[in-house]
Amino acid sequence: MVPTHCKLKDVFASIEKPWAPVLVGEVNATQIKCFKAEGEFHWHKHDHEDELFYIHAGELIMQLREENTTLQAGEFFIVPQGIEHCPLAPQSAEVVLVEPANTMREGD
Repeated sequence: MVPTHCKLKDVFASIEKPWAPVLVGEVNATQIKCFKAEGEFHWHKHDHEDELFYIHAGELIMQLREENTTLQAGEFFIVPQGIEHCPLAPQSAEVVLVEPANTMREGD
């Protein structure tokens, strides 16, 4: 593996389409991706993978069946495996996603 340096500002400036993650790094079998969130994704779950959502800019609401959590820039949320969730961004948000490399984007 080659050492990796990433400027999040530049990565997010290059992303045009919401909900289209860009792979920016890999640590062992874990991928680090950046995406812009806008509007609602869709309800889904990952049977075998946990996910970490770090909010770089903006606001993201992580909807769970039991409750919603509003996240601001500088905060993160871990969705454990098997939990249905639906990310929602009332306005554009910049998100860093950390998940196993074998995670299916649309859910299981």
